[in-house]
Amino acid sequence: MHSCLVEKPERTEDLAQLLARLKDAYGVNETAIARRIGVAPATVNSWVHRTRGTGRGPNKDKLRALAREFPRFTEAEVFAAAGRESPGPLSPDAEARILELWRGLTEEQQRAKEIEMRALGEANRTGQ
Repeated sequence: MHSCLVEKPERTEDLAQLLARLKDAYGVNETAIARRIGVAPATVNSWVHRTRGTGRGPNKDKLRALAREFPRFTEAEVFAAAGRESPGPLSPDAEARILELWRGLTEEQQRAKEIEMRALGEANRTGQ
């Protein structure tokens, strides 16, 4: 039987360890990281000290912001440290193709696909 599940890349370090390397590499503190990616310093502190509380860790936008603001660390590396797979790229051509396919669906089919896409996104966030 063929499975649709994709194995996660093996994680060699967690987000706290990556952030420690990032702080050393860029000579920044948690407040500077927070400011550059648009979160509260307490949020970065919770990642560093592995005290996420009720949250699930950084969302994909914050992970992408880390990679963008601190380019010595690739998006794939940042996502892997957070225990998540990197979202696939969306080129303008791919976006146009998806939109064209979407427009060919009935309203009911669009609702069903939206539910499916939300479920896939949630599975990516929770690591399932």
